[in-house]
Amino acid sequence: MIYISEVRNNCVAERRASYPYNIPSISNLTDLKLRKEVTFIIGENGVGKSTLIEAIAVNAGFNPEGGSRNFNFSTKDSHSSLFEDIQLIRTGYRNRDGFFLRAESFYNVATAVDDYQAQESYGGSLHECSHGESFLSLLHHRLYGQGLYIFDEPESALSIVSQMNMLVRIQQLVEKNSQFVIATHSPILMAYPDADIFQVSMEGIQLISYEDTEQYRLTKYFMNNRERMLQELGL
Repeated sequence: MIYISEVRNNCVAERRASYPYNIPSISNLTDLKLRKEVTFIIGENGVGKSTLIEAIAVNAGFNPEGGSRNFNFSTKDSHSSLFEDIQLIRTGYRNRDGFFLRAESFYNVATAVDDYQAQESYGGSLHECSHGESFLSLLHHRLYGQGLYIFDEPESALSIVSQMNMLVRIQQLVEKNSQFVIATHSPILMAYPDADIFQVSMEGIQLISYEDTEQYRLTKYFMNNRERMLQELGL
């Protein structure tokens, strides 16, 4: 089931000299088709992947700092105006659930859960868990399927074992007609079978195979050539 089929950039030429339109991957974006149940957005720091995924989430009706569509709080208004210049085109199917997980501001979401007295839906107060445990509690207690789930670097709080746990939970929710759009650096998460992987770079955005990603190639090279790599790094 496809919920978002296209993102179209409608920003005007005179705005392209300022952030975020001066980021090459953003300024060159015309459309982006999210065809699969799971789509990964990858790339180096600063190339625009989090800016893009944030804009998709806000345009889809989510709070810029994260949460479900009924979250209405603001700790610091730091999101870009890109969400105003993209158009999301959906199929006739409408999601019953949705969540925007933004790793860097998840503490604020956990506080809002307590303020809204919604702890029961999240498996308890997220502030009473470790950072990683709170992410897993969200995945297993709050998300119930038939949803659009947009995640920005969820691996930042997760161990390798917990990332594998997340893969299993993603599959469970996909089987319940859900779609995931995930910005990540994790070669473990992006190994999810049959996912689309879009690499964001200064040249633009292109579809790439798992084995061709820098995350896969460098991780494999490092594990197979640890001593040599450390010597090359001067360690």
